[in-house]
Amino acid sequence: MNSPAPSSHRPGLGALLKASFKPWRLVVSLAIATLVAMALNPIFITSFVSVWARTVFVGVVLLLAFEVAGHWPLRWMPRWVAQLLAVGLAAPVATSLAYLLIVGGNVREFLQHEGLISGFFYISAVSLVVGLLLALGVLYRQRDVQARAQELSFALERSQLEKQALDARLRLLHAQIEPHFLFNTLANVQQLVESGSPRAAPVLQSLIAYLRAAVPTLGDGNATLGTEMALVKAYLELMRMRMPDRLEFSVDWPAGLASLRFPPMALLTLVENAVRHGIDPSETGGRIRVEASERSGSVEVSVTDTGVGMGETAAAGTGLTNLRERLRVFFGDAAQLQMLDEPPHGLKAVIAFPKG
Repeated sequence: MNSPAPSSHRPGLGALLKASFKPWRLVVSLAIATLVAMALNPIFITSFVSVWARTVFVGVVLLLAFEVAGHWPLRWMPRWVAQLLAVGLAAPVATSLAYLLIVGGNVREFLQHEGLISGFFYISAVSLVVGLLLALGVLYRQRDVQARAQELSFALERSQLEKQALDARLRLLHAQIEPHFLFNTLANVQQLVESGSPRAAPVLQSLIAYLRAAVPTLGDGNATLGTEMALVKAYLELMRMRMPDRLEFSVDWPAGLASLRFPPMALLTLVENAVRHGIDPSETGGRIRVEASERSGSVEVSVTDTGVGMGETAAAGTGLTNLRERLRVFFGDAAQLQMLDEPPHGLKAVIAFPKG
């Protein structure tokens, strides 16, 4: 039995008495003392009340000795050993005190009375055995409680560390994705400026307005599906100004799903991927459809484009890899990201996650 090192601070007598004589402990002690008195009464010539009073006195002293030894600062002995020794020594000492009270402190009278001596040995022996057994039971229970408390403490600490690690990974993935999106958007504006397009100024104004709305939400851990849908719509409006004859889009989601937590920039990554790898490479352009729906307790968010499709498009780089990792960190292993062919040509990206 390994017990924690005792504190160097020794509690006062009042605190020890309060800890020892808790109501439930007193009730248990009285019950055990009563059972011992009933077992010993047939071999005593005195009344049951007299035997009961002695066993109660001894039980109270054993209880106090066990508690005092548990708080006594001993660095050279384990606490549980000190408590067992205290109970073992207190049994004969407490019995001696009980019998000295009976004879008024007259030791000679006690030693000359054969009945008192035999009674002393009976009560002392039974108190010693019962006291040690009860002390062992209490110590075992205390060790079990301490082990479970330590296990819960370790589990809580491990959970906190895992959460901190996931938060750090999520911030790292955000840092990788956000510049990627912003630089690509600025590159689109640069192309319009270099080509002398009259749409350059309106597009730049739309970009500034978009960034004013989007930048505050980039690192927002409380972002919702509604805010993400709004950002996607603003982005697609920006892209349609860049290529008005080649891009059409629709964004649709139920109002009841707008408040669901959703990783910021996750849906925007798929939409940007659809523009760059689906619509841009296509000579005729295409249409992008963004939707959200609820099915059997789970939510599906999809981005469908009628661009060149999966077979003809280039690899999307680290964007989708990072997105899968962000979804796993945000929603757990239940979240899924699927990339599906959309006949006759095009691609459909689906994010599925539990609503709860």
